[in-house]
Amino acid sequence: MMNCKEASQLMSQELDRKLSWREAITLKLHVSLCDGCANARKQVNFIHQACKHAFELNEEKK
Repeated sequence: MMNCKEASQLMSQELDRKLSWREAITLKLHVSLCDGCANARKQVNFIHQACKHAFELNEEKK
């Protein structure tokens, strides 16, 4: 079973690369069972989307 440290590392890596099917399933299982990691994943996704949106707005102004 994956621990929270491993899950947080995979959540970060997921932003840069496609996870293997094994990594993705293991992460999904851990996040479904761990409220702390579920919240962390929501926060990571929110920050990622906010940065992406800010970058797109900046590109439109150029």
